[in-house]
Amino acid sequence: MIDSRFYLSQSVPDDQMGLVAVMLCDFQDRKFLPWECQWEEEIIQEVRDVKNCLFRFKTKLAASLARCRIKRGLLSIECILPESVKKMQERSKSLPLYAWVNTLKSSLDEVQSVLKSAGFSQVKSIGQLEGQTFCQDPHCGDILVFPAQLKAQLYSTELLSDHKLIIQDKSCSLGPNAVCSLLPEDGDVLMVGSFSGLTVSHTASLVAEKHKSNSNNQPTVYICVSDCTDAQRAELALAVSTMGCRNVKLILEVFQSLDGGDKRLQKVRVILLMPKCSVSAVSNPVEFILQENGDTNLLQDLSQGSLAQSKLESLVARQRKDIDHALKFPKVLAVVYSTCSSYPEENVEVVSRALQQAKACSDQKGEAKQANFRLSPSTFSYSDHAEAAETTDPFFILEPSKKSNGCFLAVLNREPEPEVREAPEEVIARANAKGILDKIGSNPLPRKEHHGHTNRMKKGAHTRTSQPNLSVSMHPKNQQTKGSSRAILCGQQELTNTQSSQGKTKTLALQALKSAVSSSISYSKQDCTSSCSKPENSAPSKSIAPVFKTKTTITTTLHPASPPATNVTPVVRPRRAQQEVLRPMVLVLPPVHFPNFFPPRQPPRTGFSPSFNYNRWKPPAQLVSSSRSSADLSKNATGKSHPLFWPHKL
Repeated sequence: MIDSRFYLSQSVPDDQMGLVAVMLCDFQDRKFLPWECQWEEEIIQEVRDVKNCLFRFKTKLAASLARCRIKRGLLSIECILPESVKKMQERSKSLPLYAWVNTLKSSLDEVQSVLKSAGFSQVKSIGQLEGQTFCQDPHCGDILVFPAQLKAQLYSTELLSDHKLIIQDKSCSLGPNAVCSLLPEDGDVLMVGSFSGLTVSHTASLVAEKHKSNSNNQPTVYICVSDCTDAQRAELALAVSTMGCRNVKLILEVFQSLDGGDKRLQKVRVILLMPKCSVSAVSNPVEFILQENGDTNLLQDLSQGSLAQSKLESLVARQRKDIDHALKFPKVLAVVYSTCSSYPEENVEVVSRALQQAKACSDQKGEAKQANFRLSPSTFSYSDHAEAAETTDPFFILEPSKKSNGCFLAVLNREPEPEVREAPEEVIARANAKGILDKIGSNPLPRKEHHGHTNRMKKGAHTRTSQPNLSVSMHPKNQQTKGSSRAILCGQQELTNTQSSQGKTKTLALQALKSAVSSSISYSKQDCTSSCSKPENSAPSKSIAPVFKTKTTITTTLHPASPPATNVTPVVRPRRAQQEVLRPMVLVLPPVHFPNFFPPRQPPRTGFSPSFNYNRWKPPAQLVSSSRSSADLSKNATGKSHPLFWPHKL
């Protein structure tokens, strides 16, 4: 058409050039013989106009074809295609039909039930497809596979006309299935590239089906349609509404102008990138390009079996820009990159370069910190797909075969932020710098222990002020007892001075020291009681040596003191948080004959001598005072002191 100048001289709209190519092939096969039919009056006016143009140019078209055959030495028109294109045509004749189930209008079980009721039988694999059979695709669970010749019978089931079953190439369905498996519950999808309304509807139906339990807040599928014409946008919108999709929104802006600050894209977590590619892995490129809104300018190169280097470089440059920009969205967790090309420049090299570029940008100083992406294992496996050739992990690659067209798919996941673990010393130092833990690094007491330590210090101070007074009031003439009290106080002070380096040892030492002080008071009470029956000259000395598990060992010696010369006011011991109960002492005294002025004998009491008429226990000071008074009375009455009231040392 170009060589005969038909394309330049005839005023045929570009959207009708497909019709021109189809009718030209038909007229070429029939040697440009006119149609012989009775329904010519019913032919659409556009078809009639194209027919008239072709018949006017039939001589020039035939001459152009003859020159091409002579130039290449072709025996027939079938020989005009290269061997690679001939192989692709042979594969396309045996390609099975792939159809995905529209879950917005039906379900997989319902479709299978309808097919079986229509006479279809289900087999296990694609290799077993023969006759009126179907099977489930090994990679995508919502795709059913049929033999190529059953398309007419599928229309008879009304599954296609009701949009419950959609015929589409498998290479267009792998991307939506990968997105559905990666999308979190509260995330949206952004689709960028070259695709049809069927691919958009498939993605929207899968996302809606996965999150159908959350009907109030379903994920949204955003579509960049800046590269589409008005007719293509209208076609896409019609296809989406026909399929029953309500979670699709169009974005008219160019993808390169979008960023993470766009309010519409705040919840986008997965980007499906299906850029324009060479379609070199597709066995039926004409049908594929027309159905998927592809670039028709590629058909001329594809008919020659190879793509011009300039066009390939242009496609690769656009693909690099798209994937680099997709990795810049800060909240995107995964990017799915899918093409139908067999060129490594459009597949592995584009993805590898994008990962290196993203890592280099994140390492540059002064640039915004960008999380790294990594290649993740494919969500599809090769185990059940025998026709898949060599595998290249972590990419998913299908080579063109008689079972399916070829495709390439890669999943780029965002790496999680590395977890920074600090040493305990660093955490304490940082907390001390902020004044949070009150310089815990200098070995202070914890808050709870510090509170207990403050209470103990208060109690120790109170004890130091009360215990020496008790010793002085009871033993004013005994200097050794004063020295013992000072030794106890010095031991307390020394333990207090060493508490900063001995946390737990200090606590145990203070408790032991309190026990020693209590024991000294107990011994004083016992000696005071026993002084009523022992002479002054036979007063033994008692030595108590409490040993503490500290660097300082304190030995305290307590001696009984003589009774005070004057009455002393009873000393009340301060109330302590923990008091030690003193065990009662049983005193057995020899019988004593009292003078007549004593009151009559009282009945014997348990634990006391019959001649002892005290009814209750008295503090040591009262006991000593009463003993001195009784001794004075006895001495005045008889002229000598009674042995019971001889002074004793405590």
